[in-house]
Amino acid sequence: MHLRADAARNVTQIRSAAIAAFRGRGLSTPLEEIAAAAGVSKATIYNRFGGREGLIDAVIGELVAAEMHAIMDRAQRVDDPWEAIAAYVSDRRDLQYREPAFTDALLMLYPNSAQLVALADAATDMTERLLRRGHEAGVLRPDFTVGDLYYADVANGLALRAVPTHSRVDYDRRTRFFIDSLRGR
Repeated sequence: MHLRADAARNVTQIRSAAIAAFRGRGLSTPLEEIAAAAGVSKATIYNRFGGREGLIDAVIGELVAAEMHAIMDRAQRVDDPWEAIAAYVSDRRDLQYREPAFTDALLMLYPNSAQLVALADAATDMTERLLRRGHEAGVLRPDFTVGDLYYADVANGLALRAVPTHSRVDYDRRTRFFIDSLRGR
């Protein structure tokens, strides 16, 4: 469908405002704030995107999905099973530190977002493959599961929100401690 010039401009402005708002504060940023930043009414967001989930679908690729797919691709290319797991976990936590929307994606706060569901499915599949490979090679704790990584990431994301003054140096040190705890003995 071809949009009139003003409608196309509105869509571009809404997308830009949503990316800026979500990037700084996560996917629950009020639509009124996004509309005001875009110079449109909240009704225009509903008209053009169908609401929050449609808006999320329109921007999640740029916010989180593209980088998460790159993280999965990098981990898949690493030959050593332990190094693949360590890189995958480290990269996920790096993304989580930088991008609050990653925690919202993990929590599936918007289950009607087709793009978030697809991202969650892809990440779960990759995590299962990496952990299976690590278990088979004996480099990963035998009791560590996909669910364990999920809940560790959720807890990490909620801690980042509750105490947002984590220094990057301390955060990276704690990430190394966490990764080291996953190694098979």
